[in-house]
Amino acid sequence: MSEQDTKLEVWIDQDLCTGDGICCQYAPDIFELDIDGLAYVKDEEGELLQKEGDSVLIPTIAVRDVRDSAKDCPGDCIHVRRVSDGVEVYGPDAEED
Repeated sequence: MSEQDTKLEVWIDQDLCTGDGICCQYAPDIFELDIDGLAYVKDEEGELLQKEGDSVLIPTIAVRDVRDSAKDCPGDCIHVRRVSDGVEVYGPDAEED
């Protein structure tokens, strides 16, 4: 499996976000709460991406923290998918092992 096949991206469904902020505690370089009280993903420059479905690549060093964010999110709104095929690997639509 190549590095390209293992790249992951994350996005947040703001319609389900509870604004709890657990994701920001786990992965502050990836997530941030905005003034509206909802969590958003951030790009490499730290800018919030606020369009519906906006996603960012997850740096390898942050994969564990983003995975834990998705698992512990009370709103069940964090989606992590493989870039190569779009399959959700963590989050509400991920297939259970």
